Order: sequence, then C-alpha cells, then structure tokens
Amino acid sequence: MARILIVDDDPALLRLLSLRLHYEGHTAVEASSGMIALSKLDHELPHIMITDLRMPGMDGLQLFEAVHRRYPLLPVLMLTANGTIPDVVNAMQRGVFGYVTKPFEGVDLMREVDRALEVSSALGADMPGDNRGESWREAIVTRSPRMEKLLAEARLMAQSDASVLIHGESGTGKELLARALHASSTRREESLVAVNCGAIPENLVESELFGHTKGAFTGAVRDSVGLFTSAHRGTIFLDEIADLPLAMQVKLLRVLQEREVRPVGASKSHKVDVRVISASNRKLEDEVAAGRFREDLFYRLNVVGLTLPPLAERREDIALLANHFMRNLAQRYAKAITAFAPGGLEQLSTAPWPGNVRQLQNVVEKCVVLCTGSLIAASLVQNALSSQGAELLPLDEARKEFERGYLTQLLKITNGNVAQAAKLAKRNRTDFYALLARHEIESARFKA
Repeated sequence: MARILIVDDDPALLRLLSLRLHYEGHTAVEASSGMIALSKLDHELPHIMITDLRMPGMDGLQLFEAVHRRYPLLPVLMLTANGTIPDVVNAMQRGVFGYVTKPFEGVDLMREVDRALEVSSALGADMPGDNRGESWREAIVTRSPRMEKLLAEARLMAQSDASVLIHGESGTGKELLARALHASSTRREESLVAVNCGAIPENLVESELFGHTKGAFTGAVRDSVGLFTSAHRGTIFLDEIADLPLAMQVKLLRVLQEREVRPVGASKSHKVDVRVISASNRKLEDEVAAGRFREDLFYRLNVVGLTLPPLAERREDIALLANHFMRNLAQRYAKAITAFAPGGLEQLSTAPWPGNVRQLQNVVEKCVVLCTGSLIAASLVQNALSSQGAELLPLDEARKEFERGYLTQLLKITNGNVAQAAKLAKRNRTDFYALLARHEIESARFKA
C-alpha cells in the first residue's frame, strides 16, 4: 500500500481520484491547493504526488517546481486537459514523471501510478517513521521529510560502487548513514570496516590502513593485512577523513586510483576491491582552500555527497528519538520507566542541541539513570539539560519568509495542539488560527 498525495481544486475530481486510489489499495491524501499540498508534504512524505496542471493561485507547474527543489526524487504525475499538452511536455522536460489526460480512464491512471510507484520503490521512498521491513535503515529513527529525502538519495547511491562523502556536524549520525549505505548495497554480505582517521597515531596510519610485514618496523612481530585488505569485497568507512596527514593522503589517493595496496615493508602490491565511504565534520572544500587537504583526493572521494542536517533542523525527530532512547536505556538499566512527564518532551524539543543526536542520547541517559519512578519528570529533564535549554524564537522575531516553516515546526513539536503551539509562539489562539489560515495549514494533519 502506497501513500499518494493528490492535488486538485475541483472537489468532485479530487473525490473521484481518492476513491479510485482507495479501491486499488492505496492511501490517498487530498489537497485542494498547492499551498495545502506543501503543508502536507512538510508533515508526511508520500510515495508519489498527482497534481492538476491548471489551478488558481499556485498552479501545478509551480507546485512541481517547489516540490522538486525540496524532494527531487519524488515522482510527480500531472493531470491535464487536451489543450495543455504542450505545457505538459515542457513540464516533463523539467522533470515531471508523467501525465494523464482528462477525462481519463481508470486503467490509464493506474498504469501511470504503478509506473511511478516502481520508481518510488526503487528509490526507497518509504513511509516516514515506518521502517518495518527496511532493515537496511532500521538504526536511523526519523519521521523528518528532509531525512527521508536523504535516505532515498542514499539508497539510490548505494546501488553503485561510487565513492561517497558524508558531511555533517559531530553527533549527527554519519557512521549510521554509512552503515545504512553498506546494508543497502550489493556488498552487504561482506564486511564494513570503520576507521576513525583522527584516532590513529600519525606514525601508525599507513600500517593500520594498508598492513605491514613482520619486522617492517620495531614492534612488527607478525604480518598484518591492514584494514583495506580486511574490507576486501566489502566497504571501508573512513571517518574524519580531514584528519588524515598530507603524506598519507598521497598514498590513499594512489590506492584509490590503482585499486591495490602495498603493506609497509613489502616489495609487492596486491589488488583490493573496496567501496569507499568517507565522512568529515569539516567542509573539505574549505580544507582544500586552506592547503590542508589534497584537491585531487577530494574529487576522488566526493564522487557523490550527502549532507546530514543538524538535529536543530529536524526538530520533529526529537521526541521520536528521545522516546526511542528512553525505551532502550530503561531496558539496559532494568528500570520500569514508561514515558516522559508532561513538559519534559517540550523542553527537549526546544533545546538548541549543539551536540546533535549524540548529545540528546546523553541527556536522556542522564534522565533514565537518575529517574526513580515510572515517569521522567520535567524538572529532571531541565537538570539534565543544565544551562543548554532554550526556547524557539517568538514568532515576531522569525523572518517573514520562514513564517510558514516556523508554524509547521511548532505544530510538529506539539503534535497539532494549537493551544500549545500558540503558547510556544507567544501568541493567543485567535491570532495563531489566523496565521494558520493565512498559510492554509491544517493543524489536524499534525495530530499523532
């Protein structure tokens, strides 16, 4: 069963499309305008979108452009009348997946829907927050459309052997993403070898990566195959690649170019078949500009790139992650903790989180360790956060162009509770409802 977003200003046609999709076993999410469609996308990412071309206000092509910028892998089907075929051809040149001419036959519609769903499935456009049966990504807990888009891109990249460079702040989950890439690749039956380049002493980096022969240096009492050879036919994950010394960058470049390694002290090289995923919390472009990282190695590693958002930019995941950590940690410490008391999750959701997911896990662990009952009190959360807690900016301080995103974020945090959202925004409910109406945001769509 797929989730399909349908957009049309004609209520009768919208209902007809919805009934047809329900008949075929799919879940239809209705939107009567482009603005409403965008708000629904902020809440849940569908498998595909079907939109009418001609609509008042934001038309189908404008909606497609807005969606395509944010979710370039989401297949979009266009509904069009006979006289607008040239417009649809233009739309398809811009990236629209396909079109159906009105009045349409149900068979023709479902043929295009099935074709789009095949692509959506291949790209990994899974339902946010529902990872059942998706073992390759089960360690990544999210309901964020931005993260779902990233995971869809990662799954697409996983099908090739191209080198991948992951950028993200410390604590955002770069190794988890690397493991998900490996688990979704054709090399998943082989090993993934993770290496923290910054944790290896400089004089031992070459030996650790490429191996050594017995007697190659003081302390080399036996042969060592090295981590690249250990990852043969699998994947090697080079974390904090920016910390690799310049001298070793030259040798790594040669290994990537020649696909062979020579252990320290050996006279011959041997072939290795390894997929390379690297990661850094610093922008390698800046390191190249500063002369600390080789430009040729950067291009070799950055065939395709992925950027993990900081936790502060995916606040809809904070409560989900906090509850996930709470359950796992309660089991580990043999405590009968069942939930956060009222106010606790709100404090977590509005904290700044400079340390990202790792910091959130640490805070939740402190709460679990110190909790003596079945609920984690809000005061306990506040103590664990110490001086790091901070509320979201009041609405009148938010920039005008981010107003809709701000409102959406508040509704995600409060699960669609307008009273709580208005309180966070420091506005009365009447004003807040007016703001929601101005942006055509339906609070009911955010209720758990």
